[in-house]
Amino acid sequence: MTDTDPLAFVYTTLPDETAAAVMARALVEARLAACCNIMASMRSVYRWGGAIEVQREIPMLIKTRRSLAERVIEAARPLHPYATPCFLTLPIETVNAPYLAWALAETGG
Repeated sequence: MTDTDPLAFVYTTLPDETAAAVMARALVEARLAACCNIMASMRSVYRWGGAIEVQREIPMLIKTRRSLAERVIEAARPLHPYATPCFLTLPIETVNAPYLAWALAETGG
């Protein structure tokens, strides 16, 4: 992986698969993401409005260039149904060369 434009994950959670699919398609169509992994439902436990909440959510990993992470978040925010969505940018330490070449090509490289 090159140090000049490494890949990164942008992690988010969504209320359902439909919302995740809409966001994933928009990001891939805009070439902001090479791939979005929509994962199986999980249970989230958190405090909101002073109460402990337990909800099912759909986690999603958005694979993109590190240099595009902020643009990914800007594009994803209006598609996100939560008032306070989670967007975390996570580094990718290593990636095999053929996948890196494909991901860079899919995101404008």
